[in-house]
Amino acid sequence: MEKSTVIGLVLGIGAVLLGMVLKHAPLTSLINPAAFMIIIVGTIAALFMAFPMKELAKIPKLFKMIFKQQKLVDRVQLIQLFMEWASITRREGLLALESRIEEIDDDFLRGGMRMIIDGNDQDFVRDVLMEDIHATEDRHRAGALIFTQAGTYAPTLGVLGAVIGLIAALGEMSDMDVLAQAIAAAFVATLLGIFTGYVLWHPIANKLKRLSASEIQVRLMMVEGLLSIQSGVSTVAINQKLAVFLTPKERTRLDDRGEVENE
Repeated sequence: MEKSTVIGLVLGIGAVLLGMVLKHAPLTSLINPAAFMIIIVGTIAALFMAFPMKELAKIPKLFKMIFKQQKLVDRVQLIQLFMEWASITRREGLLALESRIEEIDDDFLRGGMRMIIDGNDQDFVRDVLMEDIHATEDRHRAGALIFTQAGTYAPTLGVLGAVIGLIAALGEMSDMDVLAQAIAAAFVATLLGIFTGYVLWHPIANKLKRLSASEIQVRLMMVEGLLSIQSGVSTVAINQKLAVFLTPKERTRLDDRGEVENE
């Protein structure tokens, strides 16, 4: 479970509800089917207009991603693995790594390893792996864009909902009490539009972008490691080259020989 998503969702809803209580606004005013219809259904309708069905079909998976803890290869352990492979390659040659392929869990890394063992040209290997990365980035970007657009549509639909509510309210000018209640209800649509846009959809889009960036960084690290092994560089050189992908905290876990220090 991705705790930050749950914490953000609870705090966001809690802040609005508590704010209404502190401002003495009745929570029952949020029970407004018309506002929900205009904002939620309207946003969904706009998304259907803006994106093809094959992209919208991925929305449940995208929701699952933001609530599920991202599992990536540990970058420090990845450096150790590349150093081990580099040592084997320098002693026994690339073909000696063939027995290690089935031990690799990551499909991207396994595919890259197969290509260098098969003796493909280094430029070809780099081109194929980078095209794979670019295709992955495009898919991730498309997913995040859905929520970015939802965050753009929802507040505007909130204004539309308020206008519709005010039109209905002006028809009740003969009774000032009813008019006041109708005006208050009209602005619930604006509240819902702004809340969903800036507390839900835009933050979700940003989180998807951050998850994508983390995955892409690991894949770029894999590309550099594979090409380094293919070039026959030393374990020390691989350590130095791949250490640039680590955070300062991660670098402290490596000693000069790339071994994890006892914590």
